[in-house]
Amino acid sequence: MADCLFCKIAAGTIPVKRVAESEHALAFPDINPQAPTHVLVIPKKHLVSLNEVEAADWPILGQVHALVAEVAKKTGLAQTGFRTVINTGKDANQIVFHVHVHVIGGRQLGWPPG
Repeated sequence: MADCLFCKIAAGTIPVKRVAESEHALAFPDINPQAPTHVLVIPKKHLVSLNEVEAADWPILGQVHALVAEVAKKTGLAQTGFRTVINTGKDANQIVFHVHVHVIGGRQLGWPPG
């Protein structure tokens, strides 16, 4: 999608530090981190939200989650623990309408969130 920030990042037209990457997914630091480590993992294909994902897209989301695990290992979060968050829709505070997983850690995270 031409006007989607994350599509531009995936296409390389907006440069980011690439934490990890696979054929169908990309990980990069969040510009507004909520913890010492806060990485976003996105599918390279434009998917608006989980509400719009179709059965054919689930393998792509599987690759997204595999990249989450890789990010956790690369950043040291796999040893200490981390949280994954996917905001879906306005009430969940989804700001960029392109599916993305927040990988958050590096400090004790409170519960419940939000």
